[in-house]
Amino acid sequence: MAYTAMTDDEWWAFLVEMPRPAILSTVRADGRPHAAPVWIDVEDGAIVFNTGTDTVKGRNIARDPRVSLVVQDDQPPFSHVLVEGVAETSDDLDDLRAVATRIGGRYMGADQAEALGARNGVPGELVVRVRPTHVVAVKDVAD
Repeated sequence: MAYTAMTDDEWWAFLVEMPRPAILSTVRADGRPHAAPVWIDVEDGAIVFNTGTDTVKGRNIARDPRVSLVVQDDQPPFSHVLVEGVAETSDDLDDLRAVATRIGGRYMGADQAEALGARNGVPGELVVRVRPTHVVAVKDVAD
């Protein structure tokens, strides 16, 4: 069965059309993969999320910025986007607070945005931006 590839415009739209969690994969120091869910948004050609500097994700990215993210629609006819890329981090508090607020509102609603931004936009947290280097995006897998 052949899959139908998404265009670049389609997969970028898929990432933001509804707040689906992404599964982030990073590389542990011993080479093992580490996968964890993250809430994402898109800005200026990058996928953006927050994590703590002392989390497994944060430590792995600091050591090896190569990552992959998978976002899927788990309802028929099923679609998914796999993004491989290089992560860039920032601990700038203004940037961190803005991104945390935007992502919090995206996933939890506008009425929760400021509270989540205040909780997650603090010292010890990071903004992570992933610039895609390779993308596999397919739609309507079950059609």
